[in-house]
Amino acid sequence: MALYSAGVEYGIHCLLYLADEKGDSRESSVRALAELQGVPQELLAKVFTRLAKANLVVATEGVRGGFKLARPADEITVLDIVRAIDGQKAIFECRDIRGRCAVFDGSPPDWALSGTCAIHAVMQTAQKRMEEALAQQTVLDLVRRVGRKAPPGFNEEIVRWMDMRRESKANADS
Repeated sequence: MALYSAGVEYGIHCLLYLADEKGDSRESSVRALAELQGVPQELLAKVFTRLAKANLVVATEGVRGGFKLARPADEITVLDIVRAIDGQKAIFECRDIRGRCAVFDGSPPDWALSGTCAIHAVMQTAQKRMEEALAQQTVLDLVRRVGRKAPPGFNEEIVRWMDMRRESKANADS
């Protein structure tokens, strides 16, 4: 089972499409982003509500309105996106099993319960390191990583596709 929801993956992918390799923001509708990626528009709309509430995207006005990044792509971390969509999630919930050992016969000694549970401490360290890693990666870092992997012209193809969707939306609304 995944720690983070599908919404986190959808949100990260969408923000990559809203930024170029210089970190400048593009504009797109939720419908176009959902269609581009083959993901449910209803879920993506909820994701964008959370992203907007966290000030990671802003709505744009007009017939061609949609969303764009609220801040430069190098100022939005993966951790920002994760927290905006899924909130603060613990990777581990300590159930304090250490005090339930049958040998204690219902009365655990002080040594067994004193201080932080060793297992919980390990999991807290893991969580901290994972969040530090997510905080070190920005949308711009990911855009550039994808850009190095994609063939030449892919970025321009995406821009043309998104522009065509905006144009067709504007014409349909006129």
